[in-house]
Amino acid sequence: MMKRLRYLGIALVAAGAVGCPGPELLGNRGIFIGHRGGTGSDVLAFRVQPSNVTAGNIMTPALQVQIQDTLGNVDTSFTASVTIALGTNPVGGRISGTTSVAPVNGVALFGDLIIDKAGTGYTLAASASASAATGATSASFDVIAATGSAPAR
Repeated sequence: MMKRLRYLGIALVAAGAVGCPGPELLGNRGIFIGHRGGTGSDVLAFRVQPSNVTAGNIMTPALQVQIQDTLGNVDTSFTASVTIALGTNPVGGRISGTTSVAPVNGVALFGDLIIDKAGTGYTLAASASASAATGATSASFDVIAATGSAPAR
């Protein structure tokens, strides 16, 4: 009786192995855990969001856009330039400064951005057009009129 159970166990293992072909036969090399810089699985995220600023002044603190893999980890191997542009632009303002930078260790730093017109409800859009990374939109912020002028609405 014990020999029969042992043979039955071996037969079940063999049947399972035959019924489940390896990854090479299925064309699947397995699940990839990790990241590769610049792939479509990367996502841009504002690490430091814009805050209200006076028209014509440099935005502080400096904006930071982080490149993340599908697990939310910083993709330190990402090398495509990240570009900042006005997303929501309520009054036709212009952004100036260095608007396209290469990330360092997965973070793009924008330290000299200026918006020229006062208005409420601006947003910024981050993109990396040389890669398939998903872009990001910042939180809403206001550009305050310089002393002596009223904000545009």
